[in-house]
Amino acid sequence: MTNGTQFEIRELTRNDGPAVLEFARALPSHDLLFMARDLTQPKVVDAWLRSVEEGRITSYAAIAGGRMVGYTALISDDLSWSPHVGEIRVIVADNWRGKGVGRRLVEPTFRKAIEKGLEKLTARMTTDQHGAINMFEDMGFRAEAMLRDQVRARDGKTYDLAILSLNVAASASGLAALGITEALS
Repeated sequence: MTNGTQFEIRELTRNDGPAVLEFARALPSHDLLFMARDLTQPKVVDAWLRSVEEGRITSYAAIAGGRMVGYTALISDDLSWSPHVGEIRVIVADNWRGKGVGRRLVEPTFRKAIEKGLEKLTARMTTDQHGAINMFEDMGFRAEAMLRDQVRARDGKTYDLAILSLNVAASASGLAALGITEALS
């Protein structure tokens, strides 16, 4: 429970496909722009959950009243030139924002990044997603790049994409100071 609101955090499983689709399709399309792929498509969700099952992606869901209200994913690639870097993606349903869901989702994800030995995390979002940017900055992430006109909405309008990053080891003590201790235990 956070801010008087009850929800649980659990790992996503292969069986969560319908819940992910329902969640993604209920989001405003603008909220999906920072995703690399369109999560409203069954084949995309299937590929994601297959990657979760194979251990290439770690994902957690926030569940309230039997429905998904947010999720996070940690993506890294041991075969790339950047095996020490992971990307964290977090999205929370509009009516659940500001209730601590995103921060609680990040805790087990951050713990998993430490377990995997990742040294750097990145997060990306459109520059107008102020709440998400503030949450990540509160956790020690800092702006690293802005890509102009990087994503295109379904209506054809383009948006700038902000990329924030965090040095994992250097930030562990800062996260503890913010009360995000579950990620460190």
